[in-house]
Amino acid sequence: MALYLPAYRVDLRAWCDWTGNDWRKIGQVVGSGFRLLGPNQSVYTMAANAVLRLIRNYDVDPRRIRYLALGTESSTDNSAGAIIVKGMVDEALRALGMAPIARHCEVPEFKHACLGGIYALKGAVRFLATDGGDGVAVVVCADKALYELGSSGEPTQGAGAVAMLLEPEPRIARIDLGKAGTASEYRGIDFRKPLTGRLNGHAHSLDIPVYNGRYSTNCYVDEVRHALDDLYERRQVPAPAYLRSVEAIFMHRPYARMPETGLGVAYLFALARGDAADQEELATYCRGAGLLPADLLAEMRGPAELGLLAVCDRIQDEVFPLTMSVLKVFRQSESFARHVHAKMELGANWMREVGNLYTGALPAWLAAGLADAAQRGTTLAGHELLAIGYGSGNAADAIPLEVVPGWEAAARRIGVTEALCPALDLTKEQYLALREGQEPEGLAIHPAAEFVVERIGAATSQAFQDAGVEYYRYVN
Repeated sequence: MALYLPAYRVDLRAWCDWTGNDWRKIGQVVGSGFRLLGPNQSVYTMAANAVLRLIRNYDVDPRRIRYLALGTESSTDNSAGAIIVKGMVDEALRALGMAPIARHCEVPEFKHACLGGIYALKGAVRFLATDGGDGVAVVVCADKALYELGSSGEPTQGAGAVAMLLEPEPRIARIDLGKAGTASEYRGIDFRKPLTGRLNGHAHSLDIPVYNGRYSTNCYVDEVRHALDDLYERRQVPAPAYLRSVEAIFMHRPYARMPETGLGVAYLFALARGDAADQEELATYCRGAGLLPADLLAEMRGPAELGLLAVCDRIQDEVFPLTMSVLKVFRQSESFARHVHAKMELGANWMREVGNLYTGALPAWLAAGLADAAQRGTTLAGHELLAIGYGSGNAADAIPLEVVPGWEAAARRIGVTEALCPALDLTKEQYLALREGQEPEGLAIHPAAEFVVERIGAATSQAFQDAGVEYYRYVN
């Protein structure tokens, strides 16, 4: 795995000073910082940077790459995608005296909100299992997360890319999709990026999403538990025992508190499926919340009518009000500390600095967790990790990973700390300039060993057209 993060950083404590927000709350719920794209950067430059780092960090023979997939919801080209990344990487490889990526390489792009990268990963696993031959696959997730200034989503912004190498004989972990769980249900308006109009005769997409925060949380926790239900049933494992047995859990992470909420709710739902001891544990939390266990079970086993909440006068309603009340009690328990918080500890401090990477959020946390575990000397070989992805709209996947012997050597090459540096803290004025697509004053960044957007085409004649097309250059 390999990460790329832009150097432009917003310190959330400073951002709270600029905006009058409560740093104590933001620090606890969201994180400590996030990154922004620079004016000469794009989703494609980030993706190419991550792929090139992956190739060089792991001594990958580019001629063996037969599948290069891109997961993103921030594409600046609605026609091409991964092929652009391939072309950029090939340019850099030739400049470095290396062979380009195989000509016979598939180059798909996957889109489903923040789950697009996981769908790309599953596609790569299936490719290797069917027609990959002796080749390898690379999946890269790249996104920018932008929100309206002054909105509740503003502190959850981010930008970055994560590249993953998949081989017939994995160096870190083995993925068995036959043991994974999945779920999907159309939920409409939790988070969307609609085409908003036409500009100079051309449809243009909105980088700033429309979203409904509480409804999005409801969708997240509901689809995650359905994906886990599928996993339990496919593997014929008791739900509570399975969650307790997993060594570490990584989830889609739009902000720091969200995965804890998702896993906490999933654990409560698992207890409802469990044996008498599990039911008694659940009853203990109910009593702490002043609720009857039967009432909670009725809510959990009834239909989750999220579609009824997708209207203006109900969008702030809680789909699981009793469960959320019990969750508050559960958060204070020793069981929560051991089975939720502790299982999400690896890499969590690094992720507080990253912000929301959309498709890259889960892979980045997995990369950070593995690098953190290698640094700590944590024993993971032979243990199972669980990766839970989520995409608004909505869909979720729960994918188990079996860590292989010798994983530490590959994990030490991920380079999380290197990706976090340099970090150039922005002033308020510099931040606002970047948001407007301008070069911030007082920050001189000289790209080295990375890709930049050299120019954007503007020709519209009948003889030649390139309006809006990005041209890239590798700066060695």
